[in-house]
Amino acid sequence: MRTRLLGFVAAVVLAVLGAAGPPAQAAAPAITGPQCVAGGGTLQYDSVAAGWVCVGGSQDTEPIT
Repeated sequence: MRTRLLGFVAAVVLAVLGAAGPPAQAAAPAITGPQCVAGGGTLQYDSVAAGWVCVGGSQDTEPIT
């Protein structure tokens, strides 16, 4: 009985954390290309995320809109 309850609680916790992941990722601040360059960075295409990111400077690794 305890094993089943523990398994159920673990499944619920993982489901809640999985559901909270995408909104947190979508809420990441995005900057423009000129803001990246003005902050000392360069634009680079990230093939994994299929989008542009700022590399270096004050906005390092932030997505470009």
